[in-house]
Amino acid sequence: MWRQEYTPLGGSLALSALAAALPLFVLLYLLGVKRKPAWVAALCGLGAAVLPAIFVYGMPVKLVASASLYGAAFGLFPICWILFWAIYLYRLSVETGRFEIVKDSIGGITQDRRLQALLIAFAFGAFVEGAAGFGAPVAVAAAMLTGLGFSPFYSAAVCLLANTAPVAFGSIGIPVITLAGITGLPVGQLSAAVGRICAPVSVLIPTYLIFVMGGWTAFRGVAGAAIAVGAAFAGAQFYASNYIGPELTDILGSLAAIGAALIMSKLWKPANHFTFEGAAHEAHLPPKHAAKDVAMAWLPYALLVVCVLLWGKADFKAWLNLRTVAFDWPALHNTIEQAPPVVAAVKPYAARYTFNWLSASGTACLVSVLLSLLLLRVKPSVAWKVYLTTSGQLIKPALTVASVLGLAFLMNYSGATGTLGLAFAATGAAFPFFSALLGWLGVFLTGSDTSANALFGNLQVVTANKLGLNPVLMAASNSSGGVMGKMISLQSIAVAAAATGMKPEEESKLFRFTLRHSIVLASLIGLVVLFYAYVMPQWAPGA
Repeated sequence: MWRQEYTPLGGSLALSALAAALPLFVLLYLLGVKRKPAWVAALCGLGAAVLPAIFVYGMPVKLVASASLYGAAFGLFPICWILFWAIYLYRLSVETGRFEIVKDSIGGITQDRRLQALLIAFAFGAFVEGAAGFGAPVAVAAAMLTGLGFSPFYSAAVCLLANTAPVAFGSIGIPVITLAGITGLPVGQLSAAVGRICAPVSVLIPTYLIFVMGGWTAFRGVAGAAIAVGAAFAGAQFYASNYIGPELTDILGSLAAIGAALIMSKLWKPANHFTFEGAAHEAHLPPKHAAKDVAMAWLPYALLVVCVLLWGKADFKAWLNLRTVAFDWPALHNTIEQAPPVVAAVKPYAARYTFNWLSASGTACLVSVLLSLLLLRVKPSVAWKVYLTTSGQLIKPALTVASVLGLAFLMNYSGATGTLGLAFAATGAAFPFFSALLGWLGVFLTGSDTSANALFGNLQVVTANKLGLNPVLMAASNSSGGVMGKMISLQSIAVAAAATGMKPEEESKLFRFTLRHSIVLASLIGLVVLFYAYVMPQWAPGA
């Protein structure tokens, strides 16, 4: 049995931490400096993780290969399994033309520019984030705002700022599910903790959005609506994340926000008229559709909500789990020993793979897809075309996810994560604040809260245990802080620029614009985590 060593370079924690961080430096260089595609950076990062594992930590090659494959397997199932069917449902809606009706039904609610920004960038963007994620929210919402007469720059900027609150629960809760898989912590506790950190900030995002876009003049005319939309989203986000689970948090939160905006638009009119800089004075309202057409357009997502709720019921889930296959991962399970101070006493490091093909959230998505195909009477040729389109679209993202998870698992099993955790423990009592900024950095680098959780989730747990902090809270702060890095990730900015037809030279201006807001909001998340850590620790799950 091979035992982990956390200071392999001459007993020096500083030198060992530098070696352990090599794959992270490679990711930073390739993504931030060389602007390489995410899948290339992820593969190179995995290759870079192999070097310290073998030559610094002395991990046997057989264990290196097994740990990497174990992580890649978790990336493909359940992560990519969820992602594939979530994207398929979205692509099906687009291919059949019904997503245009969904967009029109949102864009036609109001002519007020500020309310349109809240509805489309914030509320509808959160819906697309919950249903698909991975760049779709910014692309769809920014294109919609441009079509309604907003300037390309403001369309992109508004959508990047708005695509913060829902990111931690994007694409049917994948970031939280990944975080649970990488840390071994209960998914329910992590979901609740992320919700409790994000909800107080989510309630402020619509107000912050309007202030950024137009200051007090813009806000005072729609103050009631901005507060109502934020409160509705945050309330539903808190409830769903704590009492239902991560899968439906964004979808239910976005529907609550859309409902609040719809009610406010019917009962109340803005106190003044306001047009954002560069926007057409008159809104280009989309066409109206018959109620039946609107209902059919929303049907796939209604089925998704029903299926995910059904899959979340304890008795039904227990029945589905009877078909689950679980096994010890070959050449890895209990062949490595963890040692103090990362753990209290020497113990074997488990590696057990669970193939819950029937009870997985991705299977609930698959069932909603099959029901949608049946009820919407989609031709087999169209269904097959969507399958091929989705498969082609996700080849590189799947490779990225598998590589990043392989990298993360290898760092965990080699002891590199333990080394970095001990190094971060040097921040002492301030770590809860920096914990959120670590997640922020991870999303800035990778463009994905899922990938950031895979990279740093276990690091947060190791550091928390070393400092005597709540590991659930610290792991959740990684995901929560990460949402504020989404707006400055190179991938997000590229997607927003492409969706709006922005001039290439304006991308750097967009980055500078979002950077300061990203830092402010990430710091706010850090302060919320500090509050839970030291002021009201009993409010945090897992305490």
